[in-house]
Formats: sequence, structure tokens, C-alpha cells
Amino acid sequence: MTVPPGRRERKKAATRQKIADTALRLFLERGYDAVGIRDVAAEADVAVTTVFSHFASKEALVFEQDENFEQRLTQAVTGRTPHEPLIPALRREIQALVRHCTADGAAPIWRMVDASPALREYEESMRLRHAESLATAIAADPDLPQTTTACRTIARFVIDAYSLAREAADPEAAVDEIFQMIEAAWEATRPSQGTVPPGRTAADRAVTSH
Repeated sequence: MTVPPGRRERKKAATRQKIADTALRLFLERGYDAVGIRDVAAEADVAVTTVFSHFASKEALVFEQDENFEQRLTQAVTGRTPHEPLIPALRREIQALVRHCTADGAAPIWRMVDASPALREYEESMRLRHAESLATAIAADPDLPQTTTACRTIARFVIDAYSLAREAADPEAAVDEIFQMIEAAWEATRPSQGTVPPGRTAADRAVTSH
């Protein structure tokens, strides 16, 4: 019997979530280093190849929302309403992500990450990738005529805001405080009226101003 595409995708997503939930439970119960991919596969009642078809590495099992977070950040840029300012849109998304990652039950996960060099290294590479994706989305927006350097710098600030706020005593207040500084930095990069930033032409400016 042929499985309808919608049902197939739901089944695939359910399997992925089951694997991730099982892995996280085992990691927290036994310790990250004490659990292997075979242990996760056996506990989730799937083949090892099935685990790897959903997750490229053991570290990826801990950060199973990686791609979703990256998409949400870029969507905060590309999905803005016409003429909506960039920084408030990013602040809302970071605030939502921080709430998600500081919810009840998250503390043991972050303690596990902090205690594992492999997980810390994976998280850092993930943050760099997210920052590059965000910078690309910002630079591609014709309504945001900043230089490539400005776009990459602001993107790094935004990604770092997430990490700094997550570690703060009052995460939501930290997001607000950090984004005040990000807003000021972003405004400082705006070209003066009548000037064209490096990498843009006068024709580009004429197009984006209409």
C-alpha cells in the first residue's frame, strides 16, 4: 500500500522526535559520554542506520532543533512585513528562542553541554553557521543597504545575544538590554543620506529607495 506523502512525512518526523527524545533521556540518565549511537538505536527500537538518516552525529542528537532555529532566524529577516525594522523583528525571535531554551527542565541539558568539550565545540560551530545564514539573509535584503561587514557583525551580535541571555539570571531582561546595544550598533552602520556604502552602487540605492 502506498503511504500518502503527508502521512509519510508525519511518520518520519515522529521517528526523528522519538530518537531525539530517547537519546536525550539516556544522556541525562547515564551521562553523555557513556551512551553510544547503538544504545540510542536499541532503546528507540530502530536501526543504527535510521538514527544516522536523521542525525549526522551523536552531538546533533542533543541539538535536534538546530535547523529549526536557523530557519526561524532567517525567517525573522525575510518574513518581515514591508518596511518593518530589522532589529525589533530579530529581538522578538531571539526572545522566543530564549524562552524555549530556558523553560523548565532545560537546566540539566545545558549543564551537560557545558561539561562536554565535544558538545561545546558542536554548539560553537552551530552558532557560527547560524550567524553566517543570518548575515546572508540580512545582506540579501534590498531595504537594508549595509555593508557585508556590518551584516556579518550584527548577525554575530544577535547570535551571541541568545547565548548571553540564556546564561543570565533574568534572560528576558538580558535580551532587552543586549538588543538596545545591538540597535545602537545597527544604527551606527547606516549610511548617511547621499552616500553609498562599499559594495553598493548608486543605481542600487536608487532602486532600493523606491
